[in-house]
Amino acid sequence: MKRIVVLISGSGSNLQAIIDACQLGRLKAEIVAVFSNKAEAFGLQRARQADIPTEYLAVGEYIGREAFDQALMDKIDNYRPDIIVLAGYMRILSASFVAHYLGRLVNIHPSLLPKYPGLHTHRRVLENKDRQHGASVHFVTEQLDGGPVILQAAIPVLSTDSEQDLAKRLLIEEHRIYPMVIQWLIEGRLTLINHQACLDGHPLPQSGASLPSPSLLG
Repeated sequence: MKRIVVLISGSGSNLQAIIDACQLGRLKAEIVAVFSNKAEAFGLQRARQADIPTEYLAVGEYIGREAFDQALMDKIDNYRPDIIVLAGYMRILSASFVAHYLGRLVNIHPSLLPKYPGLHTHRRVLENKDRQHGASVHFVTEQLDGGPVILQAAIPVLSTDSEQDLAKRLLIEEHRIYPMVIQWLIEGRLTLINHQACLDGHPLPQSGASLPSPSLLG
């Protein structure tokens, strides 16, 4: 069984999707710990309800990002993880942290990268009158939201949509694609080679892999 550590800062809805996938046997792995930089993060409660160990690190107890990330790495490594999953973790990671886990560190971002890295993606989509929005799972590199895309899911933008409408509909897609990518990592099908995401040994395009048909999703 592969060992997964999840990092969160908030409600942990993607964490819950991963927990559910593990419990249903869709992910052949174990979440061995959930970490947060926010003591009040609801995702910590989700983890405790699933009997998953939780860890909280207070940012204010460390001088600078490097010191915090080194302490975080030390604690993560105690769990001997194979995969590190960012699920709404709202801190920019240091170069040393990224390098330490390069190739086994993934994130999900609520936009069709490379469009709209950073925050407020739903608002920016509406302001620019885009007809399509989406989510991207990508390998984490030193560039913020700039690592190679693995898989994307798109949704239409409706004329009546608010930011909250988009966020709610997009979460459904996030919860669908993130466990898929994690399973590819578990199976050894997904690799990072020379900063290129590869699936089954083949380099993926900029937008990542094509979504399997619903009949293949299990």
